[in-house]
Amino acid sequence: MAKTEVADGGGMGYLDSVPRKAVTVYIPLGIFVFVLLFPFYWMAITSVKPDNELLSRDGNPFWVIHPTLAHFKKLLFDTAYPEWLWNTVLISVVATGFSLFASVLAAYAIERLRFAGAKQVGLSIFLAYLVPPSILFIPLAAIVFKLGLFDTRWALILTYPTFLIPFSTWLLMGYFRSIPYELEECALIDGATRWQILVKIVLPLAVPGLISAGIFAFTLSWNEFIYALTFISSSENKTVPVGVVTELVEGDVYHWGSLMAGALFGSLPVAFIYSFFVEHYVSGLTGSVKE
Repeated sequence: MAKTEVADGGGMGYLDSVPRKAVTVYIPLGIFVFVLLFPFYWMAITSVKPDNELLSRDGNPFWVIHPTLAHFKKLLFDTAYPEWLWNTVLISVVATGFSLFASVLAAYAIERLRFAGAKQVGLSIFLAYLVPPSILFIPLAAIVFKLGLFDTRWALILTYPTFLIPFSTWLLMGYFRSIPYELEECALIDGATRWQILVKIVLPLAVPGLISAGIFAFTLSWNEFIYALTFISSSENKTVPVGVVTELVEGDVYHWGSLMAGALFGSLPVAFIYSFFVEHYVSGLTGSVKE
């Protein structure tokens, strides 16, 4: 009886009482949500504050008394922000698509073909991701100049895969490893080629992993700053992270309202993608295929 009582009082039964649940669940969760969402709240209220409230020391800094859309108007109609947004979307989508294609082929070859030195190749690919972009952009700059790609979208489309492919390959390697080998062996016995196995068997089972790698690659491309700052100079070819910082700061004058409006607009697409694919994203990280 004593053992039964101890067993009943352990595990999740510890959270039956309201005070314990508040201390162990609600309070930490509330703090986490507050820390996570406060930057978005600050961007939102700053983007609708008039300049006199932004510069005033009086009143409540965490609230807006007279909201205005003047900062959004300046951002959308007085700057090249729509072009920056289009450049960011185009570059991120193309670079992510190319990187996913290359990563799928590399991850499948390393994990499923079982050639000599596959583990070492996989480790070297992951180590390539650990090289800081602040070091890589120096030799890449020389290549971009020699190819005549400076100040073009292709300069970013072709350089972003240098850090997208290693990470996506490493992520997909872990997911492909969870797919049973028996499926491929049965397909090979039935006369299927490796390409047919990849397209008709492996990829449909690896959709959550592909979505996870795609979200990571798209997010890294969307938020990338060093390459976009180095390889792009004209305003019409800039991306959102670079355009907002370089065009909305004039000397020592910071247009905080427009800056925050640009940051808010720039964060919404990524947040939408994460929220829409969150279930596939989580299952892709954990590996949902069971033998």
